[in-house]
Amino acid sequence: MKSHHFARRTFLRGVGVTMALPWMESLKVWGDETNQKSHAGSEAPVRMAVLFSGNGFHSKEWWAKGSGKAMELGKVLSPLNDFRDRLLFIRGLFNEEALKGNIHSSQTGNLLSGAPLASGGDIRSGTSVDQLIAQRHGHSTKVPSLVLGCEKSNPSVHKNYSMIYSSHISWTSPTAPTPLELYPSLAFDRLFKDEVQRGDKSVLDAVLEDATSLRQHISHSDQVKLDEYLDSVREIELRIDQAGKKGELQGWRPTLDKPNMARPADGIPQNIADHMRLMCDILVLAFQTDTTRVCTLKLNNDHSAMRFPHLGVDYMIHHLLSHSDTADWLKVNQFFLEQLGYIAGKLDTIQEGERTALDNSMLLYCSSMLTGNHEANSLPVVVLGGGGGKLQSGRVLDYTEQSNRKMCSLYLSMLDKCDIHLTEFGDSRERLAEV
Repeated sequence: MKSHHFARRTFLRGVGVTMALPWMESLKVWGDETNQKSHAGSEAPVRMAVLFSGNGFHSKEWWAKGSGKAMELGKVLSPLNDFRDRLLFIRGLFNEEALKGNIHSSQTGNLLSGAPLASGGDIRSGTSVDQLIAQRHGHSTKVPSLVLGCEKSNPSVHKNYSMIYSSHISWTSPTAPTPLELYPSLAFDRLFKDEVQRGDKSVLDAVLEDATSLRQHISHSDQVKLDEYLDSVREIELRIDQAGKKGELQGWRPTLDKPNMARPADGIPQNIADHMRLMCDILVLAFQTDTTRVCTLKLNNDHSAMRFPHLGVDYMIHHLLSHSDTADWLKVNQFFLEQLGYIAGKLDTIQEGERTALDNSMLLYCSSMLTGNHEANSLPVVVLGGGGGKLQSGRVLDYTEQSNRKMCSLYLSMLDKCDIHLTEFGDSRERLAEV
């Protein structure tokens, strides 16, 4: 912590706990010590999140047309209806290197880098765009980047490519996939605790004295905001404490009323819906508190073995479902898009000056193939948010017939919104037109 440069009152502190505050008009939250007399409050930073789900989507229901609030969305995207005017639907982008293997691993390992992948079971990709942001801006936040997942990594080899590629979209270096945090409790601890360890008291209890003192120095509206924020932290703490106690085991239905073994003390909720929702809440908290400005959330692996008993779809794993356009496949698709809509909704309720946290964020949702039949020549891409007022949303952009349709061109454009201006990234030296 001593190596970082934070404004003194950006955090609440207690024994073993450092808890970042949300944006407040009364405080210089973001650590900007310049021009204090000319600013009543600091400008909120631009955040970027990447959400990924494997195996593509229903081939007939991933589409959009029109613009603004009148935009029409295919059934897969129906959970985003409330955000049509905040949405960019992008058609026709691809990663040229991903076409070489035409298999799940070879299409996923370079999704955020555009880099060539080593085959033969070797592991070599490229540094991903989220980790580039972490390298440039990570010194300004407690956590340089948050890399979350809801399905464990697969170390096997499939058709000459390591399944590590299918399990990771975030890469710290070409040979090092960024470790996934699967445990909501540990991800939560990483945001707020100086040392992650089990059995500690509530982070709110630890910082209560500092919070009480802070209330005396902030405006009434900020006091309300502080109370709402602390309540949300407490609510997530309680849900994490209850994680995995419902008795429903993800991936199979038990033959007994209760498991015939003690629940492992691993902190992972057994219901996948609870697991994903907790990870979404932690992502929102991380952005709300400026604990990090970049996050990836891998909802499942490509070639995923995830099942969905809470949807009544427990007869087939995710990967096999993806090979046919059934009503159940559509139901699963919509469940994944609900996570994006949930995050957007929560961020949009967080007021940060004249904008909301959603206005100050870019939420990129993508998969490594358009459909379960490995169609990677046109990837499914949606961006939600305003990028700090720099992103014009409510549009459908089609690059299918354009010469520049590289995913890395999109990343160059998004990096500009994060004040990172590069001449090239991955396989692109040209920004994506209109973004």
